[in-house]
Amino acid sequence: MDTAISHSIASPRVEHLQKRIARLKRLAKKYKRSEIIQNALLGISNIATQVTSLDDFYQRVHLHLQQLIPAENFFIASQDPKTGLTSLPFFADQQDSHPTELYPDQEISALLNSGLTGYVLRNGTPLLCDDIKFNELIASGDIKSLGSPSHQWLGVPIKNQEIVSGVLVVQSYNEANTYGELELELMGFICHHISGVMERLEHHEQLEQAIVERTKELSQAYEKVKKEITERVKAEKLQKALFEIADLSASNVLQQDFYLRLHTIMSQLIPADNCFISLINDNNMLSFPFYVSQMTTEYPASRPMQDGLTEYILEHKLPRLLSSKDIADMVANGEIYAKSPELNKTDRMHQWIGIPLIINGDIAGALTIYSLDDAHIYQFKDLELLTFVSQHMANAIERKLATESLKNSHEQLEDKVVKRTKALAELNNNLQQEINQRRKIENQLLHDAQHDGLTGLPNRSYLMERLSQALKHLRRHGLDQFALLFIDLDRFKVINDSFGHLEGDRFLIETAQRIKSCVRENDTLARMGGDEFVILLDSINATEDAIEVSDRILQALSMPYQLAKQEFISGASIGIAFSGRNKLVTSESLLRDADAAMYQAKANGKGCYVIFDDKLSAQSKLQHELEIDFKKALDQQEFKINYVEVVDFTTGEIIAIEPHIEWHHPEQGLIEHGKMKQLAAQYQLTLNIDGYIFSNLNEQYQFLKSKHGPSVYLHLSISSQHIKNKFVLRNLKQTIKSSHINLEKLILFFNEKALVQDTENHINGFELISQLGVQIGIDGYGTGYSSLSCLSFLPIKALKLDDDISKHLLNDKQLQLVKAYQLTAQTLNFDMYATTVDTQQQVRQFLELGYVRGQGRAISKLFNEKKKPHKACA
Repeated sequence: MDTAISHSIASPRVEHLQKRIARLKRLAKKYKRSEIIQNALLGISNIATQVTSLDDFYQRVHLHLQQLIPAENFFIASQDPKTGLTSLPFFADQQDSHPTELYPDQEISALLNSGLTGYVLRNGTPLLCDDIKFNELIASGDIKSLGSPSHQWLGVPIKNQEIVSGVLVVQSYNEANTYGELELELMGFICHHISGVMERLEHHEQLEQAIVERTKELSQAYEKVKKEITERVKAEKLQKALFEIADLSASNVLQQDFYLRLHTIMSQLIPADNCFISLINDNNMLSFPFYVSQMTTEYPASRPMQDGLTEYILEHKLPRLLSSKDIADMVANGEIYAKSPELNKTDRMHQWIGIPLIINGDIAGALTIYSLDDAHIYQFKDLELLTFVSQHMANAIERKLATESLKNSHEQLEDKVVKRTKALAELNNNLQQEINQRRKIENQLLHDAQHDGLTGLPNRSYLMERLSQALKHLRRHGLDQFALLFIDLDRFKVINDSFGHLEGDRFLIETAQRIKSCVRENDTLARMGGDEFVILLDSINATEDAIEVSDRILQALSMPYQLAKQEFISGASIGIAFSGRNKLVTSESLLRDADAAMYQAKANGKGCYVIFDDKLSAQSKLQHELEIDFKKALDQQEFKINYVEVVDFTTGEIIAIEPHIEWHHPEQGLIEHGKMKQLAAQYQLTLNIDGYIFSNLNEQYQFLKSKHGPSVYLHLSISSQHIKNKFVLRNLKQTIKSSHINLEKLILFFNEKALVQDTENHINGFELISQLGVQIGIDGYGTGYSSLSCLSFLPIKALKLDDDISKHLLNDKQLQLVKAYQLTAQTLNFDMYATTVDTQQQVRQFLELGYVRGQGRAISKLFNEKKKPHKACA
């Protein structure tokens, strides 16, 4: 009984203890799970602060999450805020394969957006979905069924600044594994960290990108500064070298030391282990004041000018950088060492630079460097640098040579001073004689300044002074009178063209003597220049006195001359102006009146005289009115442009056209191209007329091209005034560039006389114009006497004979001269054109002389006849 009682008492206590034990176990399990959750969450927090990439974060979160939640399927979907496309940066599933494998034919973003993942992305709220909820969403059309059926599906949106950027998803396939508020809270915690990590990594990525960009900017700035420093160092070295060259030129070092130091200075700028300087002496011998070479220690001796590389540079007057292949090609083509192969030592040379040295304004030598291997490759910038430095070296050499010459002169002067001092006593007796001699020299200088060097006659300056004195005398003595005779010789140009300038000078001297024999001692005979003479007939009694003198002069000048063992008949035209016609007369106006009368005499048929009167004065007025009409017509674009054909004599093919300008004056009638050019030059409107013609050519170009074909060339003769001023030249270049003309078919012709008178500006202008693709020609050829060497280095395509040449094909010498022009063009590979070919006889003459191209009335007439339709025979 006691036992039963005690058992009955113990039984409730045991049950109570068992309940407490069970409760304690549940608490221990709960605390254990809480500890696991806490550790997992701490681990996730630590991961979030440590990871450097989202992929790493997803992997490690998955490991921790498996300790907390049954995560048989775990994936993270991410949506790009810019494109709106959805991707799976992390996917782990124990049952299903990756969606791209399950649905290979569907695009992953559209696939995800059609399922539960897309539903959470659109709504932005967590979703705990079981079979019932899943079926409801499918029935409502909010989602499509994807993948294997699951027991529960839990998706929590990942938000960044309240914008949904992804979804964190877990799902279970086992009914024993269920999700609740705790799992939802854990998933929200993880999503918060994912968002933070994404924001941090994005910020980190932006920061790295900014660092990369800034690093790139700093690197570029560094490279720029580095380049500037390099250029500054080069500039400082160059400046130092130029200072040293300047100091050297003023020093008193010996000649050999001078060139050694020049070489040392140059070697600081460019490798020059092989270098020499060559100079041309007065005997046209080539000497080598400095020479250093790795090939030989033997110093070259002076030698005559031949056909070596150095002579090639001196002849072409341009710096050159040549490779071994360039040199070999030049040798093979016979450009160098054809006449002196024994001078050829270039077989070991790798590169060669030659720079002409300009001393006293002339090419007086060359600076040369060369290399034997490719240890240093010379480049074009080295050529430019050496060319620049060589100018200063040439100045230094020039100053050194001048210093040596001055030194020698001083030494000679000192010797002379010593000798003169000893002879001073003897010279005292001759002092007066020397003074007289100096006076004679001064008088001679004064005479030379006022007289023509060829004929010995007074020149224009002397005449204008005498004319001014005569007018002053006339104002004091009103009854006195004088006359002015302006004489222009006939056919003087023919003499120069046929017999040469030497015979032309002899002709002028004899003419001056003949005229002088026709005037009094108190009259003044002056040569104005060229073939023009003026006589001041002082103190005449009547106009008959001037007429009598004029008759004597015309008679004297009509007598035959003996030139080059041939008889030649000339003549003259004389204009006479008298002093008493106008009280307001001046030296210039009187000379102008006589000149106008002379031109009227030439118009009357030459070999006569004309007295300036009111009629001629009226003509002068008409000339002034013509100038006004000309300018007005130019402003109102009343000039007409015709196109002259340039034809191949052998085929009749039109190979070029040339615009000619003409003007139908209401009173004077048609004024043709040549006269228009003369008027434009007289009125200083040459540039305006050229612009007028070019503007018309540009407007008509498409029509001309369709009419004559695209292969026809355009010839345009323009004034050299376009290239004498850099601003005018710039306007010409801009006009050409902005035109619609095919510049490869345009040839600009410049006058030969202008080229000879100002070669330097033409060379510069031709080079700049050629860079546009335009070709250059010379017209008026045969009157300017340009040298062959001048033509050979100019970028010239064609030559056109002077318009007067075709009129003077009268004798064998003239024909031979014109043939020589053609041979010159053929030798220099120029196209040659005959001009003013007005008769068929001239066509035949030019063909016999070798000319195959030309233009003129005969050609235009023939071309027009070919264009007429043939009449059918009845």
